[in-house]
Amino acid sequence: MTIRIQKLRENAQIPAYQSPMAAGADLYAALESPITLAPMDRTLVPTGIAAQPDRDDCVLVIAARSGLAVKKGVTLSNGIGVVDADYRGEICVGLVNLGKDAVTIAPGERIAQLLVMPVLRAQFTEADTLNETERGTGGFGHTGTK
Repeated sequence: MTIRIQKLRENAQIPAYQSPMAAGADLYAALESPITLAPMDRTLVPTGIAAQPDRDDCVLVIAARSGLAVKKGVTLSNGIGVVDADYRGEICVGLVNLGKDAVTIAPGERIAQLLVMPVLRAQFTEADTLNETERGTGGFGHTGTK
């Protein structure tokens, strides 16, 4: 699969895999100057790129970088990011600092991962009833903790 990347900012970097079997390619902050996130602050960080997958049955998923999240408490403000195959605008990453200390994001810093995943499109139909299952309506925590 090929994804065409358009640089929209002079300091933009093409996403890059950091190891031969990496699932996610790193996204880089296309900032003019460093930004500092105080604890519980949120910001939208530009990557300076737009993407065009060569297939329309995929999605680009933005995920947190585990090192940034575990070591500094900086993760995605929306859990995950979804970049639809037909979106051609700049990819930006919403970050939140859940840590106890301020964190500075530098220009060119790796801020998130980009994964390419297949999409199955469903047809939604209204139903009066649903089939019974062993689980039934058991929701959050219904199976216990051990």
